[in-house]
Amino acid sequence: MKLTRRRGNDDGAHAGDDSKSARAARAKEPATPAEAAAKEPPKPRGFGPYDVTEAPGGQELLDLGALRIPAVAGVEVHLQAGPEGQIQQVQLAHGGSRLQVAAFAAPRTEGIWDDIRETLREALVTAGSKPREAHGEYGPELTARVTEGGQGIDVRHIGIDGPRWFVHAVYIGAAAVDPDQAGPLRDVLRGLVVDRGVEARPVSEGLPLRLPPEAAAQLAAAQSDGSSGQVT
Repeated sequence: MKLTRRRGNDDGAHAGDDSKSARAARAKEPATPAEAAAKEPPKPRGFGPYDVTEAPGGQELLDLGALRIPAVAGVEVHLQAGPEGQIQQVQLAHGGSRLQVAAFAAPRTEGIWDDIRETLREALVTAGSKPREAHGEYGPELTARVTEGGQGIDVRHIGIDGPRWFVHAVYIGAAAVDPDQAGPLRDVLRGLVVDRGVEARPVSEGLPLRLPPEAAAQLAAAQSDGSSGQVT
């Protein structure tokens, strides 16, 4: 997935006049409780996602390259891979909920969740959804009910800005409606480790993911049988 943001480059250039006018108009409106909470200075978190340089030790992790997934009891890991073995989607499942996670390059000097959230909001509205903003443990979130496979499902988008990286997490199902239902999936997100690497990358470019050897062997076997590119 390629995320887009309103600010098109790393130097913090301003968005177009229409965007600025819309933001100015919204600024005149009374702030909702969620918006007021979102403007408060961020408080240090005692949990992840962690940068690889700050991650606590002693945790079993599934190494996927830019993302390292903690092993949490009861959580299934599903990887959607392309024909060359490149990971296209990481999804965790527990009970009636799923969690999709992806990592992207970000600037050194600013977060990108505000811009990406606005882009997501517009995309959801265009698709016929009615997104709502709430305040969660990582700050502002977007919730909506969308159509997938002809059925309506609930989603909750979370953005986490890190040092030169950004994690986009999406809860699907029961955990999207009630955060208390996230349970073990929340533990996975809190224990996630991001290895950004040192390479220069365009803002919002997906960080590279790779299959661990055992999963790559499983994919090769599945492809030889004519099966799909999903491994668990």
